[in-house]
Amino acid sequence: MNLRRDVFQAIADPTRRAILMLVASQSMTAGAIASNFDTARPTVSKHLQILTECELLGQQQNGREIYYHINAKKMKEVADFIEPFRNMWDDRFNKLETIMKNYKPKK
Repeated sequence: MNLRRDVFQAIADPTRRAILMLVASQSMTAGAIASNFDTARPTVSKHLQILTECELLGQQQNGREIYYHINAKKMKEVADFIEPFRNMWDDRFNKLETIMKNYKPKK
C-alpha cells in the first residue's frame, strides 16, 4: 500500500517542525538531528521519513552518510498556500484595531 502523506499533517507535529528548523540553516545527518532530541533514534528516523515523503526534506548521500536538507521549493509552496490566509487575517486585525481606536465608551 502506497500511503500519501499530507504536508500539513507532517508540519502539525512539533518534533517535525523542530527538525525543519534544525536543517533550515545546514544539512545534517540523522544522528546529528537525533542528538537534539530526547527520543529514540528510530523515532526521529520515522519523523525524517515522513518529512522526506512529503518532500519537505531532501536527502543527499555523502560517502556512507545521508544528509538531510530543507527542500526550499516545497517550503515555498506551503508558504504560498498560507499567504492569502495571512493577508486575510492581517486585514481583519487592522480593521479591528481601527474600530478599537475610534471606540468611545458611553458615559
